[in-house]
Amino acid sequence: MENSLSYVNGTSKIPLLGMTIGEMLDYTVDTYPKNEALISVHQNIRWNYKELKQQVDICALGLHNMGLKKGDRIGIWALNRAEWMITQYATAKLGAILVNINPSYKVHELGYVLNQSGCKFLIADEKTQHADYSKIIYELIPHLQYSEPGKLSCVEAPELRTVITLEKNAGPGMFTWNEMMKAGENLSADVLNEIAVTLGFDEPINIQYTSGTTGFPKGATLSHHNILNNGFFVTESLHLKPEDRMIIPVPLYHCFGMVMGNLGCLSHGSTVIYASRAFDPGEVIKTTEKEKATILYGVPTMFHAELYHEDIKKYDVTSLRGGIMAGSICPVELMKKVQEIMKMDDLQIAYGMTETSPVSTQTASDTPFDKRVSTVGKVHPHQEVKIIDPATGLAVKRGEKGELCTRGYSVMLGYWNEPEKTRQAIDSARWMHTGDLATMDDEGYINIVGRIKDMIIRGGENIYPKEIEAFLLTHPKVNSVQVIGVPDEKYGEVVMAWVKIHDGVQIEEDELLSFCKGKIAHYKIPKYFKFVEDFPTTVTGKIRKVEMREISVKELNLSS
Repeated sequence: MENSLSYVNGTSKIPLLGMTIGEMLDYTVDTYPKNEALISVHQNIRWNYKELKQQVDICALGLHNMGLKKGDRIGIWALNRAEWMITQYATAKLGAILVNINPSYKVHELGYVLNQSGCKFLIADEKTQHADYSKIIYELIPHLQYSEPGKLSCVEAPELRTVITLEKNAGPGMFTWNEMMKAGENLSADVLNEIAVTLGFDEPINIQYTSGTTGFPKGATLSHHNILNNGFFVTESLHLKPEDRMIIPVPLYHCFGMVMGNLGCLSHGSTVIYASRAFDPGEVIKTTEKEKATILYGVPTMFHAELYHEDIKKYDVTSLRGGIMAGSICPVELMKKVQEIMKMDDLQIAYGMTETSPVSTQTASDTPFDKRVSTVGKVHPHQEVKIIDPATGLAVKRGEKGELCTRGYSVMLGYWNEPEKTRQAIDSARWMHTGDLATMDDEGYINIVGRIKDMIIRGGENIYPKEIEAFLLTHPKVNSVQVIGVPDEKYGEVVMAWVKIHDGVQIEEDELLSFCKGKIAHYKIPKYFKFVEDFPTTVTGKIRKVEMREISVKELNLSS
């Protein structure tokens, strides 16, 4: 029966995985013991699945011996490295809840996350040129310097007891990673088998903090079932095979890396490759040739950096067959160049949010080119998507704009210790309200057109910033643009554009106004322009339009 409303459900002949992450690891090890599981280039590590499991089990036993129990929270504050994956799987085997901490966080943000989640353990990276993790910890918790390792007790982080550093030598009050591993080396793995029978796949296993553009970040709480299945179905769409070799340059602290990457490969017996600790386009290119990588992940800016890097002509990257681009819509020219130069014919687009584990929609191998660059694909297997009128809560007709909502196995358990914010996001029928404005066409393809909070209402006309941003980007001098609404006495709100131009060019406001006239409706033409070198962002790189509005209102003297 044809459905004229914006509602779809993802059918599938493949059932959901009803197991814990620990059970998935053991199954994959039994099935593909000699398959390469992890190659960490910058650490000179190369393990097959049997060797990876040995490391995971020792880590789990070491943490257990130090007092980490089911339900305890353990923070991991590190860049992409083998210890991240080991910790991810070891904590899952214990039923402990892994708390992902952004490596960019400083003292204030680290303190908030540790306390809001109630972390009992913290694993921190070694010093880099950008951050001294131990120094930040001591600044947050001065008392640590005088504490016996594993017996911390302080007001700054009341529930934190144990800090483990990835430095070779531990500072006062800390354990090293090697000391933790030695604590598990001579213990029987029977302990893990006893724990395994007490674990359920619907139990919480991960907390990921979403970088709110206002207020403090919220901890999306995810289960084994949430993230294991999402990683599996994301990579099913890529037709991932045990012989595939995936480079993951996106950060592991986010779902893109640890779910779509690590768990996607784990569930198919495929190989994970970390080319470098943080994204380095040159290392990605070199590693692709050396390791004959077949799959590559990234956000559009990463693919752009790789394509225009000098090494792209020096190395053979034709082993690549596909990958995933997420984070924002893929520009048409970028998609063409990825297929032309990198030979990635099966580059798929994925959309989602941390609260949905993360992917809700994805393009497929057979998605037409025009849909691949203009939409975020169709609904995922075992999930539902509807687009509603925010005022009535009812599904809108196909083609009409409304709020995208999703329901299914992937919807988070809730925000950690924030029941009211959870109720605001997930309604009584378990629909997750994304806050994104979207449309659905007759074939079920979803197009994200903006954020509800970003929508501008000018004299009763609804204006979607993304539409104006896309238009202004067609001007040859414009590098990037962000559109916001600012107060106006006559219309309530009017359009303002913050514009970043290409290096070496000059532009005047009149030139952009002339460019707009006759090409977009008069009420969409920005009343104000602000030329900038950069946009205010959160620590995870999201544009802070709230801050842009505050700055603009002040500069334009519109507060009255």
